[in-house]
Amino acid sequence: MMKSNNAVTHSPQRIEDLRLPGRVRKETSARAADLRLIAKAPSGFLDTTHFDTVRFPPPDWAIEAFTKFAMDGEMAYSGYRGHPHVLDEVARNITTVLHTPVEARRNLILTPGTQAGLFGALSALTSPGQRVALGCPEYLFSERMLRFLGAEIAAVPIETFGRETPSPDLGVLETEFRDRGTRLFVFSHPNNPTGAVYSQKTISAIADLAVRYDVTVIVDELYCRLLHGGHPFFHLRNEPGMSERTVTLLGPSKTESLSGYRLGVVVAPEPVIRSMEDMLSITALRAPAYAQALLVHWLRDDQDWLAARIPAFTALRNLTQTKLAQLPWLGISMGAGTAYAWPDTSALGMTSDQISELFLTKAGVLVSPGYQFGEGCDAFFRVCYARDEEVWSDALDRMIDALDIEARQRGLAR
Repeated sequence: MMKSNNAVTHSPQRIEDLRLPGRVRKETSARAADLRLIAKAPSGFLDTTHFDTVRFPPPDWAIEAFTKFAMDGEMAYSGYRGHPHVLDEVARNITTVLHTPVEARRNLILTPGTQAGLFGALSALTSPGQRVALGCPEYLFSERMLRFLGAEIAAVPIETFGRETPSPDLGVLETEFRDRGTRLFVFSHPNNPTGAVYSQKTISAIADLAVRYDVTVIVDELYCRLLHGGHPFFHLRNEPGMSERTVTLLGPSKTESLSGYRLGVVVAPEPVIRSMEDMLSITALRAPAYAQALLVHWLRDDQDWLAARIPAFTALRNLTQTKLAQLPWLGISMGAGTAYAWPDTSALGMTSDQISELFLTKAGVLVSPGYQFGEGCDAFFRVCYARDEEVWSDALDRMIDALDIEARQRGLAR
């Protein structure tokens, strides 16, 4: 039998575009780099790249709502945007949260997780060669998606260290809009990975620029309910002129520990929703039909539950900051939102790949390397501290010891 000459010997160009130029070796994708790191993990390592849903389980009503829908065969399918009565409830509840009207039939689509919502929104608004302004540092998959879609990326620095009021660099942002013709801005708020929460003044300034230069903004507000110390939060969509030019990404996957149900919610102008519906129709068809039932309760029935949970997140935040502060050379950014810490190890002169391998092999802890989050982030790493308190305290001690040993070898005192 003759051998076929059609064997696949390399990845298609679109997959190759998931590389991060200058930060990941030319011959490999960012995902391949992830797998190469994980391959070095010892048995029983602690994964801090996501929330601990054992320590922080979903609300009690989650499984009850899911089971009720699953027992009714009529609920197995929905329209691509979602079950009509679920959309009605979600629109009503989100209107209360965003403080601006949301119409169920025009402004909403449910997606298989907020990740799919982000990809759908970018797909609807991005063309090959289009220049897109992206916060930096920013959620690690935003850049990969934009590269996959063939966009040209313009980094907008997110200024956090040494600032009482963190903010995207508004000067860079205006230059992009005014001089470069950039008409799409993508950022997360609270910022992932830094946890930065922006002031009313900053959000209003972003809105003013978007309206002045006719720019559409995608804002990922996945963590808008995970705020520490009663910190206020300001929604971009609520700013004058922004309801028709803002795409807001929301969902219950992190703060409410519902990631396993794969639910995302996108609030956007009707043309964007229509384009996202087309995209969903050829990919996943719909958000998981039975799981959609959970969104009837989300935001509506979990206020007291959430109020009881936030103090535990804040206590873990304080523990993380106190432990890391034992290393005076380590820069620490603890934002007012999310459950992430974003330490700066630049004093060591190591890359984030080297730092990540150090933690994994010497402390048994997997962290997210900083290079994943944007240009100029190679001295950083991200950890999610939403973990069992005792387990996390021990893990922090091991991480600090590993850093301290490395630092002493490089002439840095603890």
